[in-house]
Amino acid sequence: MPVCSYLAYPARGAKKELAKELSALRYCEVTPSENEEILLLVTDTPDEKEEKALQDTLKNIKSLQSLGMTFGHMDE
Repeated sequence: MPVCSYLAYPARGAKKELAKELSALRYCEVTPSENEEILLLVTDTPDEKEEKALQDTLKNIKSLQSLGMTFGHMDE
């Protein structure tokens, strides 16, 4: 089961919108930073197929400027 954490950088002025969009996705937990315009995103998908589908969804979120992985682990 893939578990990953990311720093999610919203498009200008879109932090709240991005937090709402990411929180609505399956397998995602979002924590907003208190003093910066970034979000911490933790994903926990059941398998590689769901991880790929989630990655494809993340690529299409307009309020997301960039996503930087800080940790990734996949069970074999």
